[in-house]
Amino acid sequence: MDDPGGHGRRDIGHGSDVEEASAYRMTASPPAVRVFLLSPAHCGGKRAQLLLSERARFPLADRLRRGARVTLGEAFTFLSGLYFSGKLAYAERFSRPPAAGPGVRVITTNRGLIASDTPITIHDLQDFGAVDIRADDPRYRAPVARDAARLAELTEAEVILLGSVATGKYVDVLLEFFGERLLFPTDFAGRGDMSRGSLLLRAVREGRELAYEPVATAIRSLSRSAMRKRTGG
Repeated sequence: MDDPGGHGRRDIGHGSDVEEASAYRMTASPPAVRVFLLSPAHCGGKRAQLLLSERARFPLADRLRRGARVTLGEAFTFLSGLYFSGKLAYAERFSRPPAAGPGVRVITTNRGLIASDTPITIHDLQDFGAVDIRADDPRYRAPVARDAARLAELTEAEVILLGSVATGKYVDVLLEFFGERLLFPTDFAGRGDMSRGSLLLRAVREGRELAYEPVATAIRSLSRSAMRKRTGG
């Protein structure tokens, strides 16, 4: 589920609005609170089947079967590999959590925005895999909207999406609550999942935070670009 291509995908480019927003993010003072929202791993694929199999003998699967503590971040790192590993490491390194609440939250298919260190079970993963992320599915949208509304009450918080802005499956509901406060890494533009994962892990190793830009600004720029292509302008 880590940002697969598909119908409705937007090609992210760099218009003047994006460049101005990026320059602003490079020079602005760090916020007191910074919360990261991570797109989820796919819980219905082959790696999920492997993790949930009763025949699996590797440590993570064994811990799940025994009911030992396994966090959402651990499970999704296994399911997604490099991309989620990079997102989680980067968010843990650069988040500035609020006084009450986590600084790293994961978008889920049916339970809203969950802290990455939340313990989960086999049944949780099975439930995640039973719901697709669709903006018109209330099983997904309602919990995300509930948690986004609560997070939006922290008016001093900067919210950064580590996930795709090329479709509306994440940004449509999040923009309703965060508007221009919803940011994403500028260098995500034009990269695939593996490249983004490598970028994030390299930034962690170097202790170098990436520049961010408003998601809304990027989408407006893309809309104008698409209009120019249609009209020949």
